[in-house]
Amino acid sequence: MATDLSPRLLAIVNALPLKEGMRVLEIGCGPGGMAREIAGRIGHGHVLAIDRSAKAIAQAKALSQAEIAAGRLSLRQVAAEDLELEPGEARYDIAVAVRVGALDGRHPGAGRLARRRIAAALKAGGRLFIDGGDPLREIALED
Repeated sequence: MATDLSPRLLAIVNALPLKEGMRVLEIGCGPGGMAREIAGRIGHGHVLAIDRSAKAIAQAKALSQAEIAAGRLSLRQVAAEDLELEPGEARYDIAVAVRVGALDGRHPGAGRLARRRIAAALKAGGRLFIDGGDPLREIALED
């Protein structure tokens, strides 16, 4: 599959424990390259990609028409610390965030709130991965 991802982002996607049919939450999706790559790897699964930036979501929407039309990807403009699932929306198996200040320690107050919101969006046993490891690290959702 052709990809428009940098080697760093591709290494992150390769390190995720992705499985067929999985539901994945991407936090801070930017133009959506990683979300599209993940959507292409999980078959009939689903990716919800969020970003606080309207510009990023508009770019991702423009670049992700095929995945959106196929029902494999949806986009939402929301900050991680404000994330709430919509009524009836199924929870997610894993979450991934790259260069998200609320999760990498740059904004501890927002980080506590964001981890709580992400935990509420994940199934029991759901896992959160961020950049900064080799190439990923898992962070605890509890305070």
